Amino acid sequence: MMCHESAYAHEMTPTYPEWRPSHVQGVAKTTMEMFNKRQDVSYYEIGVFDKEWKPVKFVSQYKILNLKYLGHVKFDIYVNMDDIPSATYICSKSKVKDDSSAAALLSSKVCSRIR
Repeated sequence: MMCHESAYAHEMTPTYPEWRPSHVQGVAKTTMEMFNKRQDVSYYEIGVFDKEWKPVKFVSQYKILNLKYLGHVKFDIYVNMDDIPSATYICSKSKVKDDSSAAALLSSKVCSRIR
């Protein structure tokens, strides 16, 4: 007997975001959108990283966002123009609730590569 289980993650678009000037001098922004296809997760952590996966400073209305099952949200990411050359990835990672009664929990991470 075979058991088929589907593993669902969340989605984040665009896949290749681009920076554009913001309303603040010396700061660029991009707009991202997330969709939650996981019933077991409702919190996601947002991060910006360089090509070696080191964090890049950024500002957003969300660093941790609450996104219910089948919910979607648009949000802006702001980065100083000086940090644009090193900013390579924008990622979202599921924040799995620590519950010792859960048998196995799967964390998902989705990254978009900045053009």
